[in-house]
Amino acid sequence: MKKALLALSVVALSLSSCGTKKKLAECEAKNKEIQDLLNTATVKLNTCLSEKEALNSQIDYLKKNNADLMNTVGNVTTLSSKGAANLEKSLESMKEKDLKITRLQDALTRKDSVTLALVTSLKREVGINDPDIQVNVEKGVVFISIADKLLFKSGSYNVSDGAKAVLAKVAKVINSKPDFECMVEGHTDNVPYVSNGTLLDNWDLSVKRSTSIIRVLTKDLGVAPKQLIAAGRGEYIPLVENNTAENRATNRRTRIVILPKIDQFYDMIEKEMKNQQGK
Repeated sequence: MKKALLALSVVALSLSSCGTKKKLAECEAKNKEIQDLLNTATVKLNTCLSEKEALNSQIDYLKKNNADLMNTVGNVTTLSSKGAANLEKSLESMKEKDLKITRLQDALTRKDSVTLALVTSLKREVGINDPDIQVNVEKGVVFISIADKLLFKSGSYNVSDGAKAVLAKVAKVINSKPDFECMVEGHTDNVPYVSNGTLLDNWDLSVKRSTSIIRVLTKDLGVAPKQLIAAGRGEYIPLVENNTAENRATNRRTRIVILPKIDQFYDMIEKEMKNQQGK
């Protein structure tokens, strides 16, 4: 009986031991499976955290980019506004300059018209086909050049009687243009003037000849003194070299320079030129 009970106990213990080992094995397998799942989850978690960090960095970058773009858009808008304003100012400035240029051209055209009309009038009024009397335009100025042999004797500043016929035609032109001024210029050759106690040199002679002609124009021919200007240029503006008697005779001359009073044109031209230089 005792032997039977012992045997049963051994068998029960053996069965119990086998069941525990099986459960332990199952637990270990389950534990391994759970551990594998945990490891996989940890890897995925770490990956997700890395991706989150990268996404956060990207979001920060995008936010910064967006702010920069907004600033850029604002700057572009500001620049565009300034550019439009500057362009408008430039266009206005160009219009003003075009207007000034047009006014300048008009003034020059009117001045040229006055000059042309004056030359035509002088040539018609003087009406002498003589190489010793010339009506010309020099640097925009109209003048009548009269050889001294028609006006004076050599070395003298007394106007000859024959000269008055020529000066009478000049006076007719001057008297018909009361708004004009006339500058009477005396010119000599380079032969030194022998001083006679009254005149010192060719410059004195040229001025004296100018004033002598002015006296004839005013006292004998009725020209208003306020229209006349006396000037002596001496020997210093020759037409040709003073190397022959013929050339010296060419240089001895009196020029009557016609000066139309077109001050409004000159003033406008001068003003516009100053405005152009100031831009």
